[in-house]
Amino acid sequence: MRPLIIAIDGYSSCGKSTLARQLASALQYRYIDSGAMYRAITYELLRRKVDLHDRDAIQQVLNNIHLDFQYDPAKQRSVMLLNGEDVELAIRSWEVSEAVSQVAALPEVREFAVAQQRRMGEQRAIVMDGRDIGTVVFPDAEVKIFMTADPHIRAQRRWKELQATHPEISLAEVEKNLLERDRIDTQRTVSPLRKAADAFVIDNSHLTEAQQLQLALDYVRQIQHNQPIRKTTIS
Repeated sequence: MRPLIIAIDGYSSCGKSTLARQLASALQYRYIDSGAMYRAITYELLRRKVDLHDRDAIQQVLNNIHLDFQYDPAKQRSVMLLNGEDVELAIRSWEVSEAVSQVAALPEVREFAVAQQRRMGEQRAIVMDGRDIGTVVFPDAEVKIFMTADPHIRAQRRWKELQATHPEISLAEVEKNLLERDRIDTQRTVSPLRKAADAFVIDNSHLTEAQQLQLALDYVRQIQHNQPIRKTTIS
């Protein structure tokens, strides 16, 4: 069977990366975390103390950034490399989370990231998750999945993730940040977050990881075997 491009889009903290990793593992495909790429760019801009309103300075930084993923046998997953440096832990900080949607909305940043993402997808057999993968990066992807969940449930999930590294952050702060990211992601001028017309929608508000993976695998196998597809929402 011809290798597929699988695009997974959706809101923040709705389990896109978890599903994408598990799906890639099950299919023996390469997983590409586009969100990590935007986080890496954001991290570099913050580290260099670049004014996020200074477009010329941002472009200069982009001209000197190379992004890639490398499989780490110890962690048993791919890690984000920024100019050859493993920044996987650094890009998950609260500071990066607060700024990433603003950075990702910048036209020059999106142009840069999309070009990198398309380069990574040239070999196909990939699962890529993000905000505009099925609508902009790979509009012709054979498999498009759109993920969503109740905002309060998403905030609780993210808050629990942050407790180990940022125990001082409240659930209210996390939910406010998440809703602001939703607003920026869906209302930005360039490549806003939206569901592709032919996307399979999974609302995982009350699904386990195993349940959502099985739904996605069943859908992919239907595509692989050219079975008739009924577009629907599963929750």
